[in-house]
Amino acid sequence: MRESEKMRVIVFILFLVALIAFAIDRVTLSAEPRVGLQGAIMPIGKPLQIKTPLGLPPLPIPADNPPTVETVALGRRLYYDPILSADNSISCASCHGPQMGFTDTHPVSTGVGGKRGTRHSPTVINSAYNFVQFWDGRAPSLEEQAKGPIANPVEMASTLDDSVRRLQADPKYVALFRQAWGTDKITIDLVVKSIGSFERTVLSGNSPFDRFYYGHDKNALSASAQRGLKFFTDPKKGDCEVCHTIGRDYALFTDNKFHNLGVGADLQGHMIDLGRFEVTKNEADWGSFKTPTLRNIAQRAPYMHDGSFPTLKDALGHYIGGGNLNPHLDREIHALDFLSFDERDDILAFLESLTAPLPDKLGPPTDLLVKQTTQSR
Repeated sequence: MRESEKMRVIVFILFLVALIAFAIDRVTLSAEPRVGLQGAIMPIGKPLQIKTPLGLPPLPIPADNPPTVETVALGRRLYYDPILSADNSISCASCHGPQMGFTDTHPVSTGVGGKRGTRHSPTVINSAYNFVQFWDGRAPSLEEQAKGPIANPVEMASTLDDSVRRLQADPKYVALFRQAWGTDKITIDLVVKSIGSFERTVLSGNSPFDRFYYGHDKNALSASAQRGLKFFTDPKKGDCEVCHTIGRDYALFTDNKFHNLGVGADLQGHMIDLGRFEVTKNEADWGSFKTPTLRNIAQRAPYMHDGSFPTLKDALGHYIGGGNLNPHLDREIHALDFLSFDERDDILAFLESLTAPLPDKLGPPTDLLVKQTTQSR
């Protein structure tokens, strides 16, 4: 090969190396985000197909927040990290922990400085299927819901801007957001999108009920639970399915609507918490709260929006008595005191059959677990 040709080859190779280096620099250093419809920043990582277990429908996914391996991992870290709170003491998991059925074992949760809330923490389990979030439905999505506790003075007691500033000052989070979202600039929208993606993986299905009802395994349910299922669905018995729905192909065990059960009403029918009414100002919503899913219900004591019933038996007893009278008591609520004690026990056995193991890797990342253990000593 002539000397001039060798020189051209060398120059060409150097040009390719420079071009590759420039491309790497653009991706890893300047971190150009991928922008979707209406200017929304889209994740750049490996797409993740979230597999739904037996008994659940396909998972609804927002067009601007398709899950990726990286965003789910980032969301999981954010969910367990108290860095989002004003004094680094409260995380999402403080009130929605996996060991507590992704809710709280206390009637109402405790926030920064020991402040106590007014409502029981709703479960994150299968919350991806909720049409709206919170007991009163004030948030339209998981992403919007995640903003609420951060800025709530009784919960994390921070501001959205301050939480973002703390994350932006942490080199580890800057790298993780770059990896997941392709940008060095952390925003609250990317924070809550990440948390929402993680929460969509918190799914419960393939319970003994599902294997019996949808898997056609007649041995999956005990005889008592099978009887309880009949009482649960029978309009002349419990008629619980009217609100805790069971479909032909799947069961969410919620109608995603709001009902007044009389929970929290005094003897005069007055209620301290007016629930959905505070959001809509619609008289029909007075004292109404969202129907919770019954998935893994046996692990989620105490019950109701105010955590006023310590056990499932106590909660069932509220329905047996026909709720608490008030001017807006739901028309579906009526006394079930005709149910025998054996029939009540069978319904409880059925409710317990809705418990299923949750997916793996829903707990805190190992390094965060070590950090929290060290801080608690």
